[in-house]
Amino acid sequence: EQEEDIEKPLEAEKKPEKLEKKISETFFYNYEDLCSQPFVTSDSGIPIYLLSLIHSFGYDCTKRANLQLLDSKTLLYVAGNQLVLLDLKTKQQSYLRSSSGGGIGVITVHPSKQYFAIGEKGWKPNIIIYEYPSLKPYRILRGGTEEAYAFADFNNHGTLLASVGSSPDYMLTIWDWKQEKIVLRSKAFSQDVYKVTFSPENEEQLTTSGSGHIKFWKMALTFTGLKLQGALGRFGKTAVTDIVGYVELPDGKVISGSEWGNLLLWEGGLIKVELCRTGHRPCHNGPVNQLILDEGELVTVGGDGYIRVWDFETIDAADSVDDTGLLEIEHMNELLVGKNVNLSSIVKIHDLGLPIWYAQDANGAIWKLDLRFSNVTHDPECLFTFHSGKIEAMAVSPVTYLMATTALDHSVRVYDFIDNCHLAEIKFKQGGTALMWAPRVVNPKGGLIAAGFEDGVVRIIEVYDPRGLAIVAGRTNVGNAEMRLKQAFKPHTAAVTALAYERNGEMLATGSSDKTVFFFAVEDKYEPIGYICVPGPVQALQWSPPSHADSMLLVLCENGFALQVPSPILREQDTVTTYEIKDLPTQYFHFCSIKSRIKREEEIERREKKKQEEEKARLAWIKKQQDMGIEIEEEPEAEPVEEEPLPPIYIPKEPSPIVCGFYSAPGKFWLSLGGYDSGYLYHCAFSQVQDHISPESRQDEPFDVIPMETFVYSTSKLLMFCGMKDGAVRVYPLQDKDLSADMMNGYWSFNIHDNDYGQIQAIYSSYDDRFLVTCGADSNIFTFSILSPEDIQRELKAKVPSPRGGLEKEKAAEDIEDPGAFSIENARRKKEYDEIMKAAEAQKNKKRQELITLRHEFHCLLQKNMELPKHMQLHRE
Repeated sequence: EQEEDIEKPLEAEKKPEKLEKKISETFFYNYEDLCSQPFVTSDSGIPIYLLSLIHSFGYDCTKRANLQLLDSKTLLYVAGNQLVLLDLKTKQQSYLRSSSGGGIGVITVHPSKQYFAIGEKGWKPNIIIYEYPSLKPYRILRGGTEEAYAFADFNNHGTLLASVGSSPDYMLTIWDWKQEKIVLRSKAFSQDVYKVTFSPENEEQLTTSGSGHIKFWKMALTFTGLKLQGALGRFGKTAVTDIVGYVELPDGKVISGSEWGNLLLWEGGLIKVELCRTGHRPCHNGPVNQLILDEGELVTVGGDGYIRVWDFETIDAADSVDDTGLLEIEHMNELLVGKNVNLSSIVKIHDLGLPIWYAQDANGAIWKLDLRFSNVTHDPECLFTFHSGKIEAMAVSPVTYLMATTALDHSVRVYDFIDNCHLAEIKFKQGGTALMWAPRVVNPKGGLIAAGFEDGVVRIIEVYDPRGLAIVAGRTNVGNAEMRLKQAFKPHTAAVTALAYERNGEMLATGSSDKTVFFFAVEDKYEPIGYICVPGPVQALQWSPPSHADSMLLVLCENGFALQVPSPILREQDTVTTYEIKDLPTQYFHFCSIKSRIKREEEIERREKKKQEEEKARLAWIKKQQDMGIEIEEEPEAEPVEEEPLPPIYIPKEPSPIVCGFYSAPGKFWLSLGGYDSGYLYHCAFSQVQDHISPESRQDEPFDVIPMETFVYSTSKLLMFCGMKDGAVRVYPLQDKDLSADMMNGYWSFNIHDNDYGQIQAIYSSYDDRFLVTCGADSNIFTFSILSPEDIQRELKAKVPSPRGGLEKEKAAEDIEDPGAFSIENARRKKEYDEIMKAAEAQKNKKRQELITLRHEFHCLLQKNMELPKHMQLHRE
């Protein structure tokens, strides 16, 4: 009953209109229902190919307290809208998705490890208590917050649960969770609350902390019953700070961290003393994210990658000794987990009687730590690494089951999505922003990746199986795959935003936010052809498919411009003073908003329909009266009711950004936009008449629209997969790969990435259309199998490309590490300028030599003049 209850919204609570979906226009299926069926057929008889989640390669490593332990071998964390249960011994994952589809706000584990709680997100979200290891829903807690849960904590005895909501209500709620009842509730604060905990010694006391505050709570028995009373901590002379980590001491004091790394000892709602290290050095170089009392010692976890252990008694008895309010102390032990590590939280479990700690690294890792600080202490072990922050781009191999991703964390990674493993990683000085796997026509082995970076550099990277190289003396620990820089060049002065290989594989186009598109001849070494300037920052590039007669490049700019240009002709560059191509014929399309007009037409249609329904109802009533023999008197004409004016035509001042687009036919293309013009898919066409209007003055309108939210897309078989702004994946069945309003009415939707910050950045099907991969702004990467009636799963394996012959003898390619290095065009201009300056300097030197000669002759003449008799000398004038 409770499992069914989770899936059904409460009948008594009506959701706001903005969250209602037109179910009549879609066919929507539950993920669990789908997984139990081989396939589903829509009303029109079209088979709906199903998505089955295979693996999660990502992790919301910046989410607070997003690492919990259920037992010595099972880690619990949130990835998008999925709760991942990771078996540390087998590396197998199992999943629990958000029951409402709205997302997961917080997770916490019961002290007995027999239950865990998931605080959800969405409209009036629930807290679901699950049993472990059965994973069955056990209790549902309703009505604790309006939109999302930010933190939750069980008391030591496991009888009560405290939860705190996020914006807009920030509601603190104490639950008798087994009875599914709210015991107490109160508004916690007016800004973000990061944490809530029960005092381990007195469970009638709680503490909350967050943005610029810490608050101390008591469950007090008053004349009107049990109440929550909160006292706000006063900072006094100490600067106000966000407080992420704190711990309650047995005697009622609280010690907290600060943004600058010192420890604050609170007593009676005031700061008793601020603790630092000798020489007024901070306890941590950065925020203190967690404090733990462990076996009589205080453990602090810092964003600087250090874990430090302090003497509890010294801190508990600390008091200020001078007007500074500072007290210097020294830690007893410390552990540096690693360079470039940002520790968010640690959790402890006993395995075979030994304490083991697992750490959440906000820079994209999970660590296994030994904090015994003895001669048998093990070094920190990095168990898993992930991208940290938004994943900027993804690419899929054209020949096997490999994918590559990049992010602003400076890494490019390759994964095997059959064996569900991370194969290789290569790091650079700048963050990655664009990625494309070279097609078969360029590299039949599928071993080349083109990657663009935030400093304008494009790097060609080789992926290969190192076991195919000749054996080199001293080489050990050979993995399944390696990555190697083949070539680096810098066509742009700002971030590379798009890469596209021409359909014949003869050319690579690169686009950038510096408003240029550069073309390269694809050879063993990529040679520059030239570049064109475009009216806005480049958002996407797409070459026309082989079905089109001519090879054309569709350039989509962020500010609403679309361009179409043919392939430039490779020409001799020796006599050219610039790489800019100025004679390339270009067709422009400047998007003009028609959304307000569509809304106006919809409103006119709605009003007309309403009038027709009213007239139909009036005639039906008259007929009914006549059938009953009642004579109807002729009604006097009613005074016309003044209708509400129609909404005005509105054109936004700032153009809506283009999100993505693709060719539909030669000269025609679809556009998906964000901002004001989101909600529709626009069918556009380049004008056949080449006018001389400047691109900025153009006002071009689409000729057809389909209602649809902003998305990125991929096609497979007769399906279109759309990655939505809210992190959902939609599957649209198509007929003959043609888009129309009728075909877009029905779709299957699955909320997979985080609804709030998990916008899907890229979505691709595998080379054989058996699998789907997605990546999002929430750091997550998911792989799915695409099941169809005729597709029977076979034993599949990814094959890493074999290396090129002689690869081990080649010198490593020279990289461009300086972000201020010249771009190709600027380097050419610099070279030209240097040659001009060199010629000018040579001319100057020639003149100087001539002047020296003349000066020498002049001095000789002066000398001769001086030697003459006085009356024969020439005057100096």
